[in-house]
Amino acid sequence: MPIVIAHRGASGYRPEHTLAAYELGARQGADYIEPDLVSTADGHLVARHENEIAGTTDVADHPELAARRTTTTIDGAERTGWFTDDLTLAEVRTLRARERIPELRPANAEHDGRHGIPTLQEVIDLAARLTRELGRPIGIYPETKHPSHHRDLGLPLEPRLVEVLRRNELDGPGAPVFVQSFEPWSLQALREQLGVPLVQLLAAGAGERATPDGLRAIAAYADAVGPAKRLVDRPFVEAAHAAGLLVHPYTFRRENAFLPPELRSGDDPTAPGDLEAELRRFYGLGVDGVFCDHPDVAAMAR
Repeated sequence: MPIVIAHRGASGYRPEHTLAAYELGARQGADYIEPDLVSTADGHLVARHENEIAGTTDVADHPELAARRTTTTIDGAERTGWFTDDLTLAEVRTLRARERIPELRPANAEHDGRHGIPTLQEVIDLAARLTRELGRPIGIYPETKHPSHHRDLGLPLEPRLVEVLRRNELDGPGAPVFVQSFEPWSLQALREQLGVPLVQLLAAGAGERATPDGLRAIAAYADAVGPAKRLVDRPFVEAAHAAGLLVHPYTFRRENAFLPPELRSGDDPTAPGDLEAELRRFYGLGVDGVFCDHPDVAAMAR
């Protein structure tokens, strides 16, 4: 049966990458919760989609951190803002989460300021508690975000991720963990140290990497692919499975803005469309899991 991955938690209902979003996702039926990982200046792994956090926290409202606003280059693109790798964990703990896309999810924005920024250990602790309470395994599905950038700063994500997983006995076969990345070298480095499944993410413009030959090459170091959903059709799924790879496409969201035209309900981009129909379509292609902002819909469609 395909797994349901709560994409950044139940981020269709709560500000993403908060313990509240992760917990809601699990209670709605997700099998895994997904923390994207970035580093603080003192080497702690925290859950944020980007290391630039002006859009997802209240950092701009902290006068004591005003001087930390800076411009840097990440993966070839210049970015201006506040970066987790310029802040200590103690400073990150003073921040509160905010909804990333309030114009599309105004109900989520009502939760602004209620939740902090969790560490990887706090996410693992939450998953363990929910496993006990719900009576079924709740796994974690971490992603190394911008690993080359962090490595160049002297804050490599991989050693700390291995350390935390080992400390929690989540580093071997059978552990309820997938580890994902867009950067192959990050997964290749982890392959030598972890026994959990590794997932190569594929952006919409993956090109040759999404061909049968490209998928066979990925299978040399990874156990699954996480393709952008526009890459996924039956031949892609069949080629991935022939290479021995699981297929976990991203990202499924309920709002009209994120759905194909035939599944939208009117012209309001914030209105809910027929996400269940889209999910049923992908389940019918034989995918092995889905990243979804609305885990309840994904579980129901499954």
